[in-house]
Amino acid sequence: MQTSHSKSNVSESVLDIITALQNILARSQVTIPVLETPYSRFPKTDCSTVELEDQSVVNIIAERQQQLDAVLHEISGLEAVMDSVKNFHQQVVEKKEKIMQSMNLHKALVSALRRLPTEILSQIFNYCLPETKLLLPPSTLKAPMVLTRICRRWREVAVGMPNLWCRLYVEVNDRDWERAAFRYDLWFKRSCGRPLSLAFGCYHSTKLRSLLQPYITQITYLRVSVRPFQGGCPQLFVTDFPALQELAILGMTSPDIPTIAQSISRLPSTMRSLKVIDMKPLFDIECLSSFSPVWANLTDVQIAVCHPNGVLHLLRLCPNLSSSTLRIAFDQVEPLESFTHTKLQSLCITCDDLLTRPLSDLFNALSLPNLRALEARRNASWPHEDMKAFLARSKCPLKTLTVTCRVIITDAQREEYVSLIPSLEVIVDHSSRYF
Repeated sequence: MQTSHSKSNVSESVLDIITALQNILARSQVTIPVLETPYSRFPKTDCSTVELEDQSVVNIIAERQQQLDAVLHEISGLEAVMDSVKNFHQQVVEKKEKIMQSMNLHKALVSALRRLPTEILSQIFNYCLPETKLLLPPSTLKAPMVLTRICRRWREVAVGMPNLWCRLYVEVNDRDWERAAFRYDLWFKRSCGRPLSLAFGCYHSTKLRSLLQPYITQITYLRVSVRPFQGGCPQLFVTDFPALQELAILGMTSPDIPTIAQSISRLPSTMRSLKVIDMKPLFDIECLSSFSPVWANLTDVQIAVCHPNGVLHLLRLCPNLSSSTLRIAFDQVEPLESFTHTKLQSLCITCDDLLTRPLSDLFNALSLPNLRALEARRNASWPHEDMKAFLARSKCPLKTLTVTCRVIITDAQREEYVSLIPSLEVIVDHSSRYF
């Protein structure tokens, strides 16, 4: 172990070396020898005219070779010294790094952040979570995992916060699955029984069943991609998650409807939200009916229907629905029967470009006395008179009416809406895209 005296001696020796080198370099000067010869002035002299005497060109070449050998020896010596200096410099740099590391360590010990109460630190950790609704795979570069790699106290606080470990994207991969499963299991254990929100990438039922079995009663939100499952996913998410409240399906197509419909009909009574994310498969009245009895419990639905009558049928199947995002693909041929839904508060409807009257048909048939937000996304003309009649009939406490794409609402039309509902805000958003 070095004492302070020995450390001082080492520092002094470094300074002595530096001073000595500086002094030597200050006194040193490379002397260039006189290299002129009688032949230097006539480089293009005819070689046949050169007399080879005692001071011949051959002797000059031999002398230059001796001079070159001496210079090469000097260069080799200087390079060896420079390598030693570089090595010595590297040692001094490493010494600096260790000093800074020790200094930062001791600075951290007196840092105000070290003295923050656990409650405050926990609140800060909550704000460190990624600001996205997407479920992300584990990453040592993002919270919560990065919080466990700072210091022992941060790790203890982060591991002891179950709410940090309740959201996860699970990618099942044959490569190194045991290691991945261990990491996922550790993540789930840290949730300490809290509700879990999960998204699945690739799917292998045996592996997922084994991994999730201890936690199936915790899983309340699930996002699944239908395509990779190849028909295997329905049995998993229907039979294995008795506490499921929200299901989002991605990648579903029309041929998947019968299989998925059968599975959805068996979802638990805890279900509150069902979303077909990309809104591509179109559901008719028969397909919608095949989902029963799950509709009765839902409060939030996102789905695409074939005709406007599918909207009314869906509302009849969902008496507790409070918000819905719908896409309508085709015009309605038969007239629609009047229908009143008393609980719907938020409705967003997108109509495909070729439709001519879907909103008019719906506005004439529907009454929504509890509606607070209405958004209509379409490219056709706006059914102003039908909208006025709908508002007058529904007598709803509508707060916002939002129309998007190329719809134009004039100031006079806006005033007529406000005269019916004074607190109404009419928003025309031409920047909004289809979905």
